[in-house]
Amino acid sequence: MAEPLKDLYSAAFIREFSEKVRNVHPPFSAQSFREDVMNEEWDEMKLKERIRHISLTLGRHLPSDYQEALNILYQLEKDCEGFRYLFFPDFVEVHGLSKENWALSLEALERFTVRSSSEFAVRAFILLEPVLMIAKMKEWAQNENEHVRRLASEGCRPRLPWGQSLPMFKADPQPVLELLESLKNDPSLYVRKSVANNLNDIAKDHPAAVIQIAKRWHESGDDLTNWIIRRGCRSLVKQANPEVLAMFGYADVWSDPTMVAAAFIENEPASIKIGETSELHFGFQVEAISTVKLRIEYAIDFVKAKQKTSRKLFLLADRNFAAGERVDRVKIHNWKDLTTRRHYGGLHKISLLVNGVEVAETNLTLTLS
Repeated sequence: MAEPLKDLYSAAFIREFSEKVRNVHPPFSAQSFREDVMNEEWDEMKLKERIRHISLTLGRHLPSDYQEALNILYQLEKDCEGFRYLFFPDFVEVHGLSKENWALSLEALERFTVRSSSEFAVRAFILLEPVLMIAKMKEWAQNENEHVRRLASEGCRPRLPWGQSLPMFKADPQPVLELLESLKNDPSLYVRKSVANNLNDIAKDHPAAVIQIAKRWHESGDDLTNWIIRRGCRSLVKQANPEVLAMFGYADVWSDPTMVAAAFIENEPASIKIGETSELHFGFQVEAISTVKLRIEYAIDFVKAKQKTSRKLFLLADRNFAAGERVDRVKIHNWKDLTTRRHYGGLHKISLLVNGVEVAETNLTLTLS
């Protein structure tokens, strides 16, 4: 089993970091810092709690002058690279939010994001001054460093995982969409992934706005831009949005169901106990005058605690199919409980979908014993 992420901040790491600080700033008490960090509550802290705890403790042990404290951290930059050093930008969020420190803080976030990531810390500044920060992020979007350009996009994602949500951009994504215009054909894959994820976030609240911008970008024919919109519209593709499917060349199975023939889905056995494995047998045939692009999935309507259902899609194929091509497949689905999904007894519907259209279905009864 993989070690919890919070264990990145081990006693050895805290000791090593404290010595690094002392080497560039001799008055720093490495031992006192370590004792304050790894207090009696340390073992119970989760990942983000440990990051914030280190930031707060560091603030108590570095000089009280913010500029002086930052200068010490700047001396450590080259030797403090990677995910573990997220407490560098977090230090800026914790200690540099006051208006008199903004210029220093934004410079620090720009510097620290190059070797770690300021995507979480910058959100506190956006929440205070969204107009000012969008202007700053437009500047960052023109930076020669790909990490800074990524910060421009990643920092303003409305629904960044692990990050504070940005309700103003959930309500009105236009400022973010304007920012993304300058990054729509960025040469860095690292940046393009962020732009795509930002679009995917926005599509959850404003699908029409994302479809509109995706169509316009798609018309440019630029390969880098098309990669972004394909990934950025992935949730809309899963939802089988007809405009999006048409834009990416998927066949319109709704209008012409004869494109799929002899589709079936079956499972054996028809009833299993929770924790067992059921083999689901999929078979479908594609018949078309010309080659068609199909996205083939199976869906399970999982029974929840109160006997309501929640659908989960599983991708089988997403490609062009030749006329008359037939594909048969056996899929094994494991019904063991997961950390993200607990199974409950009841009748589970299992469907075969082609470009969002249900072409066949079967049922499985899940029993507790």
